[in-house]
Amino acid sequence: MPAALHPERLLPDRWIKVLPEGLYVEPGGFHIDPVRGVERAVITHGHSDHARPGNQLVFATPGTLAIMAQRMGEAAAVTTRPLNYGETIRIGDVTVRLVPAGHVLGSAQVVMEHAGSRVVVSGDYKRRADRTCAPFEPVPCDVFVTEATFGLPVFRHPPDLGEVRKLLHSMALFPERSHVVGVYALGKCQRVITLLRAAGYDRPIYVHGALEPLCALYERFGVALGELRPATVAAKEELKGALVLAPPAAATDRWARRLTDPVVAMASGWMRVRQRARQRGVELPLIISDHADWDELTQTLDEVAAPEVWVTHGREEALVHHATQRGIRARALALIGFEEEEA
Repeated sequence: MPAALHPERLLPDRWIKVLPEGLYVEPGGFHIDPVRGVERAVITHGHSDHARPGNQLVFATPGTLAIMAQRMGEAAAVTTRPLNYGETIRIGDVTVRLVPAGHVLGSAQVVMEHAGSRVVVSGDYKRRADRTCAPFEPVPCDVFVTEATFGLPVFRHPPDLGEVRKLLHSMALFPERSHVVGVYALGKCQRVITLLRAAGYDRPIYVHGALEPLCALYERFGVALGELRPATVAAKEELKGALVLAPPAAATDRWARRLTDPVVAMASGWMRVRQRARQRGVELPLIISDHADWDELTQTLDEVAAPEVWVTHGREEALVHHATQRGIRARALALIGFEEEEA
């Protein structure tokens, strides 16, 4: 129904502003995922392009706060206020609750209600099943603020289990070679491990030292990962034919010289782009993403049924065009400072 028929309704673009620090909710006096320290921040998840140090007060899920504390220590925030999924609070004149985003442990969408309107800020999200985090929950709203990391029709992620089976098939073909998989420390590492376990791989998995702390944190939050062994101190003979997970930049680092004729793999949605795989020296690209692909983005727009969509970052133009063709008012917010951690 046109807003003119509801004079009491304050349109969301009157109370949500794009400032240099990021998205600002004026009647609540808080920012969402600010790019630099602010007085009050609501943080959607723990990746470094969304959770930055220096904030005075941070609202986030317990999982996100634990990740921030581990990654930033005391710099994460002066004060924190944990919010469980579904818990409703009042921040200034805005009602706020967090619902799962399905991206990584603790990731959340921010659901806000003010002056007769409901706005949902998705943060980063995916729609695939994932044992490591709560699944995405679509929330009907007046305005949906969505990411578009893979917002082009060319990005259609294959089934995750099929990609893991490609890895296991390569290991069966080359049992004498080590397989080192580039994974991002937060989310991708733990997800790949649980996908391997679901595919029946029950042998020890070797992990680079940079991945160990977050794996331990996930296990403290009840995510079972099976037997993990430190890769960076393992003997060369022990790593022969082993499966090793490492940060992408470390997959070909000096310590990796102890791996036996390694097959270099990488797990990322960007492995759809062959040039990226070649540039990184990836022999075995695995298209496994923690972001929604094109079909999942458009599916989500249908499910939330918002008459207006704002696209925050990623491939904005294509998703804006798609929404407009569907009769949805859409615009790109052109927020700066957001890069997918796996980019």
